[in-house]
Amino acid sequence: MRGQMMEKAKKKWTMPSAYTILFFLIIFVAILSWVIPAGEYATTKTGDIIAGTYKARASSPQGIWDVFMAPINGMVGTDQTDGSISISLFILVIGGFLGVVNKTRALDDGISTTLKKFAGKEMWLIPVLMILFALGGSTYGMGEETLAFYPILIPVMIGVGYDTVTAISIALIGSQVGCLASTVNPFATGVASQTINISPGDGLVSRLILLIFVTAISIVYVMYYASHVKKNPENSVVFERRQQDLEEFSTKNKTIDEKISSKQKTVLILFGLTFLIMIMGLIPWTSLNKNWTFFDDFTKWLTHVPFLGDLISRNLTPLGSWYFTEITSLFLLMSVLIMFVFHMKESTFIGAFMDGMRDFMGVAIICAVARGIQVVMNNGYITATVLHAGENGLQNLSSGIFIVLAYIFYIPMSFLIPSTSGLAAATMGIIGPLGKFSGVSGSLVITAFQAASGWVNLITPTSGVLMGALAIGHVDLLKWWKYIWKLMLILFIFICIYLVIVSMIK
Repeated sequence: MRGQMMEKAKKKWTMPSAYTILFFLIIFVAILSWVIPAGEYATTKTGDIIAGTYKARASSPQGIWDVFMAPINGMVGTDQTDGSISISLFILVIGGFLGVVNKTRALDDGISTTLKKFAGKEMWLIPVLMILFALGGSTYGMGEETLAFYPILIPVMIGVGYDTVTAISIALIGSQVGCLASTVNPFATGVASQTINISPGDGLVSRLILLIFVTAISIVYVMYYASHVKKNPENSVVFERRQQDLEEFSTKNKTIDEKISSKQKTVLILFGLTFLIMIMGLIPWTSLNKNWTFFDDFTKWLTHVPFLGDLISRNLTPLGSWYFTEITSLFLLMSVLIMFVFHMKESTFIGAFMDGMRDFMGVAIICAVARGIQVVMNNGYITATVLHAGENGLQNLSSGIFIVLAYIFYIPMSFLIPSTSGLAAATMGIIGPLGKFSGVSGSLVITAFQAASGWVNLITPTSGVLMGALAIGHVDLLKWWKYIWKLMLILFIFICIYLVIVSMIK
């Protein structure tokens, strides 16, 4: 009896859920609002902060009610913080879309066929896919959109002998190292460049070189881990869940047809076409090149065709100008189209769509809770005070020291303000001009800002993308940190060295 009692006393500690971790972070930030002096900056009509205008203001400590309101405001938004409702709705509709596709069994049978064709060559899927995700992150800030890919990648990687961490790494690390070295990302490079009145093309070559290096480093890291997991599954950081993952994600134990039916082939074509249209819609074509106006011109022509323009929509948004409203509508439209193509009953379609949404409900809520941290920061008026501390501490330094400190400064700031466009608009007007005192170009300051933001997004629990990906793969945050800490250290050291070298090149 005594042995049993001691056994219970030694019961293994379990990691709190993502919701609990995020809620405690909200409480912690709320406590900081009682300690850190409140302050604010003057802003332009567009909401951009004006450097040198910081002033103290009456404190606004966040209380118990504010803490519980934070996740709600994180979803719907406030005057000072955009809500995550558009992202959460996007995730839910993607869940419904995948539920309908899975009902046709097209993915299961398609994955099985693909694995047979690429037997023995599965390792090459990692670099190819990571390069594609890196390009997406670098060109248009691919982030939340990757949540649609994890339910596809996980069964594939499980099926070839890897694990859920490998699958998550392909899309998450791939896209975020792309964001880390954003070349023309309008939400990071574009906003930051506009804030300090320089062209997004300034520093493009150095950022492209950085993209090549960090992507290569990341690919080697993921491939090294994946090869060790395949040789010995016990090398997986989530080995204790391996049997559960095999049962839940693997297609090996499912009854799969030897041949894909013609209707399933059509579903797979529509499935691939959906993601292709999404990517085409998100890439800012006219921002990349002012002469690339094909989609704008085509949309303008189409919407003015008699009857046809009215039938489709007079308010059609051209590809390249899409955001969450448009891509969410795309997934809803393609779900209905698949229903008709597969000759699915209405009741079956609704059931599959709702089941798919239900599977992604937790992921959608995590995004809102994560945004609640930013809500408390802004409502407590301590964000400006933190920025002011950085404004005072980064002046009159040598170029190498300044750029490294600017990079380090942006690491906690990226944690506090997960939105790259929000962080750029809030701080670049301050930090960018400071670089001039140390002979650092504005474009290099932008590179440091982007590098910190992408780096932090790989580990911060305030990132809805990270927490959503881990929730889909049933990976604990501590397990993820255990896996990725070496890569984070390698990237941190490399980025610091790279920034110093570039700052010395006049």
